[in-house]
Amino acid sequence: MSFIDVNGVTKVYRRRAEEVHALDNVALQAEFGEFICLLGVSGCGKSTLLQILSGLEPATAGTVTINGQPLAGPHADASVVFQEHGLFPWMSARTNIAFNLKARGVPAAKRQQISDDLIKVVGLSGFENKYPHELSGGMRQRVGIARALTTSPKILLMDEPFGALDAQTRGIMQAELLRVWALHKATVVFVTHSIDEAVFLADRIVIMTPRPGRIRKIIPVDLPRPRDPTTPEFNEHMRLVLNEIHDDISRLATR
Repeated sequence: MSFIDVNGVTKVYRRRAEEVHALDNVALQAEFGEFICLLGVSGCGKSTLLQILSGLEPATAGTVTINGQPLAGPHADASVVFQEHGLFPWMSARTNIAFNLKARGVPAAKRQQISDDLIKVVGLSGFENKYPHELSGGMRQRVGIARALTTSPKILLMDEPFGALDAQTRGIMQAELLRVWALHKATVVFVTHSIDEAVFLADRIVIMTPRPGRIRKIIPVDLPRPRDPTTPEFNEHMRLVLNEIHDDISRLATR
């Protein structure tokens, strides 16, 4: 049995007299420590699937099991990182990082120890007492990632966390995420629209169809890390992925 097992998951939103069929019969397995990227055009259900995996959104049909246990609500071993980092503007970076621990009743000394350790891990030493408005976009996302790691999650769910960053900062954050992931092993499910980001990060790329979201194809990325985006092998993987979603992109562009 896989660490995460998604079996026949369907999601239908009912809004007044209208039904929106977001996901249809999605089946996906992930092993512990695996890095999965969900890729597809806007509206294909990537974020909906992530919400279901987090336990924040129930499936209309189908099941999700984590480590053999049915998922029936928010999972204690899962953390979520969104594109909007959701930091509290009146809290310092350190206090933001420690927030989840405080909510769980962790003593102050232990909170500080964990927060200080993670500040070093995510490269925020010297900025721990800064407030969100004093930090760059990349630094704010580092705070968000550190906060997600405070509970030592076995599952890290990431919804386009670098989507709002400029290209240079995005590349730095991708490399930093892989470094942190190597230190704090977890199963990562990462939503992205970017083909090069998916090839750079993923062990497997899960390509989803336009609504209703189904899994069209799963492409393994068997390149050693760290990956060099300028190599022919990297570009060949990008070509394989682009071939799978080219028609979807074209249809979206002509709407």
